[in-house]
Amino acid sequence: MAKVQFDRQTVLDKATSLFWRVGYSATSMQALFEVTGLKPGSVYLAFGNKEGLFKESIDFYAQSSITNLKNKFNQKQGVEQTICEILLSFVEESAQAGYCSCFLLKSQLELDEQSDLREYISSYLATIEGIYTEQLSTLYSEDEAKQKAASIMLHIFGLRVYGYHSNSEAQIVNGLRLGLHWLPWSNFDH
Repeated sequence: MAKVQFDRQTVLDKATSLFWRVGYSATSMQALFEVTGLKPGSVYLAFGNKEGLFKESIDFYAQSSITNLKNKFNQKQGVEQTICEILLSFVEESAQAGYCSCFLLKSQLELDEQSDLREYISSYLATIEGIYTEQLSTLYSEDEAKQKAASIMLHIFGLRVYGYHSNSEAQIVNGLRLGLHWLPWSNFDH
């Protein structure tokens, strides 16, 4: 039997988009077949099952997010300035029509706490927090860098959820300025 050839990245992009919009539980295998254009046998052969495809979708999204985050810090604009820019970009995203929060966060909130998938996602969120800690440790003690990174993650999580029901970018930015007052917000015109 000949192997079916397909572009794995294109399939992961389409599957990720579906899981992201609909959620893991509400995504049926039939919907995955339709959106990816693959036959059931190809999906099962390439990914094992729905959970396998979901994990690869999480990997695909998380690796892209981690690479983007590292690239932003590599632009050498200053750690705190970069953090402000990242947060402001999240605020701008939340104001867009069809806003869909962070795939990692949405998935973690959806999944049962006993789920291995939830733990899998948590490891990526910990990696992201570790990047913030590493960057902040160039300016602060290790303990203070960890506390500030945790505060940033709390604000990101809140912003990502709050973005669904707030129509006011200014209100969100003011909340960030108040909660993360140690960042150089005066460098920005919001």
